[in-house]
Amino acid sequence: MERVYVDMSQVDGACVGVFVTGKDVIPAGTTVYSMPVEDRDEEYQRYADEYDIHFIFDDRMVNIDFFTVPWIDIMAWDSEGGYIGTVGGTTDMESDLPICYIDKDRKTYLIAADLKKFLENCKNWKSELKLCEEIEIFTSKEEANKKYTFITYNSPG
Repeated sequence: MERVYVDMSQVDGACVGVFVTGKDVIPAGTTVYSMPVEDRDEEYQRYADEYDIHFIFDDRMVNIDFFTVPWIDIMAWDSEGGYIGTVGGTTDMESDLPICYIDKDRKTYLIAADLKKFLENCKNWKSELKLCEEIEIFTSKEEANKKYTFITYNSPG
């Protein structure tokens, strides 16, 4: 089945369903999952101090300078210039979507089968990285457009 791609970084948090007859629609792009500052507590600080996992909060956003295929929802960063994110959907504790790491050289690795497993086994997460060549990183959507066909999504209203 032919694949087409939709840029989730243009959706701005909306719930989107895209169906194209006879085509497989793949979400692409890079988004940032940030939490309200009020949610920051000792547990999040412990992840930063002990495991070098710095979750993103509204008062300390990150600037993502790349575009991914498939979609990666960035939720945290580390001291080495890397990012941790959910592959293929929005970051959610109840999700069964895999978690990946993108290092400063833009190589991608799978960390865990889902967010729960990642948090349960985060003590040595950097030693558990598995190279993942299925995630592609581009400098921009324009660069990704040279390889993939994107459909245009116009949000209502």
